[in-house]
This record gives sequence, structure tokens and C-alpha cells, in this order.
Amino acid sequence: MDIFANTTDGFKSKMTELGYMEEISIVYDIQNTDSDHQRENEILQKFINEKVDLVLTFPTTVSMEAKKALQETDIPLVFANANIEYNNLVNSILEPGKNLTGVRFPGPDISLKRLEILLEFVPHAKRILLPYDRSLTIIASQLRLLRLAAKSSGITLVELPASSVHELETGIAKLSSTRKTNIDAIMVIPEPLAASLQGFIVLAKFAADHRIPLGGEWRSVDGYNSIWSVSTDNIAVGEQAAVLVDRILKGTPAGSIPVISAESYIQINNDAAKKLGIRIPEGLLKQADHVIR
Repeated sequence: MDIFANTTDGFKSKMTELGYMEEISIVYDIQNTDSDHQRENEILQKFINEKVDLVLTFPTTVSMEAKKALQETDIPLVFANANIEYNNLVNSILEPGKNLTGVRFPGPDISLKRLEILLEFVPHAKRILLPYDRSLTIIASQLRLLRLAAKSSGITLVELPASSVHELETGIAKLSSTRKTNIDAIMVIPEPLAASLQGFIVLAKFAADHRIPLGGEWRSVDGYNSIWSVSTDNIAVGEQAAVLVDRILKGTPAGSIPVISAESYIQINNDAAKKLGIRIPEGLLKQADHVIR
């Protein structure tokens, strides 16, 4: 996915720092599958045939495909920015599996933090629109935490499950057709449908028409902007993955290396918030890793 693309940059930079010189002591075969499952399997089979020394994958789905493809081989697998909840990617954090380890994408933690931040600058919010791809296993762990948090905070999550951008657009059109939308904010959780460029534009147009805050994932397209985001710093995730790869290439079995978690990265567009008449608390601005003023 394009939102994770610069994970590669962080990985290669850290590998160079660790002493691996490209085309001299290490060779990279970088493949972008565009989330095409057939293409993923073709590439994985190519790697197996070539008997590569290690495979690095990101994000979740291709990492799961790689686990299946490589399980009958001795090729180590390091995943990055991959969810590990409810999908059997790893056996456990401390003992991930036969030949794999990696950097966990903390999806449930990030979803909860996105909601906490939203309620800090829109404390009156009672109904929050929550769009997501209904087909993904990564959604369940996020929804469980969010529903509990919403209940304890006295807010209603207006869930909008969809399986395509068209279906998402249809759901938004239904909301727009009512006399009063009764939505106080839109929050995108870590999943690919609402976070995609097309999905974001559908949500952003609705948010702009009704002057409600939109955020969760970081986007700026055609004058539409997220107000806040909590995610991972992909460069840092790539660097974390490089450290794991270095250990494996130096002889440590992958499955004996505990999974590590990426840290959250907070971004706030204070300028976009001001245009909606929203005041971001100074304490929250200080907490952010990146602020647009």
C-alpha cells in the first residue's frame, strides 16, 4: 500500500548504517504488489525458487500470504506494519513461530488513541461516523475496544461497514439524503478502504458539506484535509525491521526473536481545525509529533 511505501526507505537506510552496502554485501529485490493476491503469490514463489536469504513483507495481508508460502522452507520472514490480532500470523509475541518475526502494527491501540484525541478537541461529540471494510479480520480487535470506549464515554459509533468505495459512497449518500445528518465527526480507523485516496475523498466531501471534522488517517487531497491522525512512523518501522533482519543474518533464528511493536505517531492539522472553528488544546498540540499551524 502506498501509505506504507516509505517503510522501505527506513529499512534500507538502517541497513546501510548497520554495515550492509547495497550491491556489494547485500542485494534488494523490491516488489510492489498493489495488494494483488495473485501477484503476491507469484513473487513469493519466485523468491522461493531463487532461495533468497530472507523475505521482508508489509503490511498485514501479504505477510500472512508469505507465512503460508514460506512455512515449508527455511527462508526467514520478517514482517513490518502488520496486525497480529485474530489472524494467526504469529504464535505469540515472545515466540512468534518457526521462521518469522517482525514489527507489529498496533491497530487496536491506534484506533483507541484516535478516539481519545478526537474527544479531546470535540468533547461535545455524541455521534461519530465510523466507516470500515467489513471483510477484514483486522477490524474485529479494533471494534471491540472502540465499542467499549464509546459505551463508557456515552457516545454512539455510527458504524458504516462497506466492501468497496462504491458501497461506501452509497452509505454516505443515504446519510446526506436525510434532513439532519446528526453526525458530529468522522473517524477513520487503520484499515485500507476508508484510508484509501478514493475512500478519503468520499468522506471528505461529506465532511466539508456538513462542516464536521474528519481524521484518523493523515490525508491532504484537493483541498480536503485530515484534522488529526495517529499512525506509525513508517521510516522508524523500517529501521526497526532492519535491526531484526541484521540479527537473523548474523545467525539468530527468526522464530526466537520476540515481535516488537511500532510506536504511535501523532499529527494534527491545526490550520484545518481553525477553519472549522475548532480549538485544539495546547496540551494536545505539544503531544503531537507533527503540527501544521
